[in-house]
Amino acid sequence: MTKLLLLEICVETLATAQAAERGGADRIELCENLAVGGVTPSVDVLRAVRSAVRLPIFAMVRPRGGDFVYSEAEFAQMARDLACVKACGVDGLVFGLLDADRRVDVERAKQLVELASPLPVTFHRAFDEVPDPLAAMEDVAASGCARILTSGGKPSAEEGSLAISDLVKRAGDRIEILAGGGINAANIERVARRTSAREFHSGLSSTLPYPQTNAEAFEAEVQKLVEELKRESSANSGAARLR
Repeated sequence: MTKLLLLEICVETLATAQAAERGGADRIELCENLAVGGVTPSVDVLRAVRSAVRLPIFAMVRPRGGDFVYSEAEFAQMARDLACVKACGVDGLVFGLLDADRRVDVERAKQLVELASPLPVTFHRAFDEVPDPLAAMEDVAASGCARILTSGGKPSAEEGSLAISDLVKRAGDRIEILAGGGINAANIERVARRTSAREFHSGLSSTLPYPQTNAEAFEAEVQKLVEELKRESSANSGAARLR
């Protein structure tokens, strides 16, 4: 049976990437320094993970922590970093750019999407800082990004589930809405049901202490997330058959 719901796990080390794969994740997002929300991973880490993991790897391109309004020099660095990351054999890129008014920087995002081509791009949780999410979704779609990672503008995807649901409905098949933020095995079923999203993102920071050095515990928590999504997928399939 086709798997209806997808699980992306955010990692910053080879050990957690391998644990995510063993646990049954569908995709990983690879970053460095998750303590500041993630920045561009080093080439050494990228190559190590790419050589050891068969899962699709989406890599972060972010020059620093802090806000998402970048100077010309920082934007140039992002373009250089993107080229290096792409050359490491990743399957997708993750970035986000805002202007001084906290709106999507469409032109710069479009430039980076073109550099990333033919790889898909996720516009990350910079999206959660915009004043008008529905308008911002249209801007992200116009830039050519394939998906948006969002908590619905709230601290967690569970709290922002209503806003995520609105985005899912408005997006249709034009752009994927990836629900993320505070997702764990205790709430992922509720988030899935309330949002109708098809893709879910978790770094397990709401469950495991940071930094995540216990690969066995990390794998076990990924497995729990996978099982919860399988149950929700089965429930969705059963409901569809009854219609």
